[in-house]
Amino acid sequence: MNTATVQKSRPAKRVNAPLSSEGDHLIGAFVGRQGGPTLIAVGSLHGNEPAGSLALSRIAERLQHLEEKLAGRVYLITGNTRAIARRKRFLSEDLNRQWTSENLSRVGSEDLYMTPEGTELTELDQILDSILITAMDEVFVLDLHSTSADGMPFATVGDTLRNRQFAQKLPVTILLGIEEQLEGTMLEYLNTAGAVTLGFEGGQHLSQQTIRNHEALVWLAIVNAGILNAQDVPDLAEMRKRLSGEKDESARVFEIRYRHAVTADDEFEMLRGFNNFDKVRSGQMLGSDRRGRVTACESGILLMPLYQKQGEDGFFIGREISPFWLKISEILRRLGVQNYIHLLPGVRRHDRDPAKLIINTRVARIFPLQVFHLLGFRRRRWIGSRLVVSRRKHDTDAPFKWKGE
Repeated sequence: MNTATVQKSRPAKRVNAPLSSEGDHLIGAFVGRQGGPTLIAVGSLHGNEPAGSLALSRIAERLQHLEEKLAGRVYLITGNTRAIARRKRFLSEDLNRQWTSENLSRVGSEDLYMTPEGTELTELDQILDSILITAMDEVFVLDLHSTSADGMPFATVGDTLRNRQFAQKLPVTILLGIEEQLEGTMLEYLNTAGAVTLGFEGGQHLSQQTIRNHEALVWLAIVNAGILNAQDVPDLAEMRKRLSGEKDESARVFEIRYRHAVTADDEFEMLRGFNNFDKVRSGQMLGSDRRGRVTACESGILLMPLYQKQGEDGFFIGREISPFWLKISEILRRLGVQNYIHLLPGVRRHDRDPAKLIINTRVARIFPLQVFHLLGFRRRRWIGSRLVVSRRKHDTDAPFKWKGE
């Protein structure tokens, strides 16, 4: 790990000031009790999504007056500073797809500095590593995003019990499994390192409502993480209402069933008029590409339709999960059933990684994928005729806590 020094605090930036200069990632670092929980919030990992960093600048202005009351640490960070300056999603490649083991093994090397996003990755990794290696209690990471389409805000959560429990304290709709559809995301990397992670899509890119949604989410997360008392945030109830739409009900949970991946060569165009959480039916036309019509592969709800030039995700399709199955999933995992599923016929553990299972689909057809989903095996990759499924590490354990004991 790199050990770049993170400064303790700094003057907060004005909201109306430029978001950041190139390489200037740290908006604010606020340390109360050194041995308490840590919360890291990252905004604008995509340069065309300014709302996250603007919200964090506003939060920094308030937090500097509350620092002595903090029972832990809060770090507010801007993501892709070079792309933000040019108001582009990215300059050479999507920064939120660069957090691969290969790239991270090259942090600090000259070849990684040759691209703008390689430089950004190096700078951010140095900051994040310096925070993680000094953590002595639970670490929470928020990744603030926005979408090209309008619609209600929602959280994206990797499927661990720790992630779920943290997300379900927030009054927002939750999506499970979206990160398992993607490669090289920052939250995937940090979740594997042991942090509790949560992505948040706060609304449309340039909406003032999106900035306020991000602010509300971060303040609630700081309180829920046990870093700040609720009474120290007088408008906390108002923030809950903002995110919940004043509905007094449990957060709804959806799972991602399908991702429509696109490249520039596909010439994909989304049909106009779709918003997040619109219902779609199987066979419904959603867009077109150079091969012709693009239709929904199954019925469900539509998420993140692509209405911008840059991006690798045309759209996602999901469906709601019953609270009953979420509870069954939790019970099975706490009983350790996931440690024995490799004993089923047609299923075996990966030789080098016990978190992965190799499934012979000709033998194991009687076991639907939902069985593996219940136990946290959501990431799916094909190797020939065999399906490889994997689950996240640190499902129930917090690896940083032992340092504070």
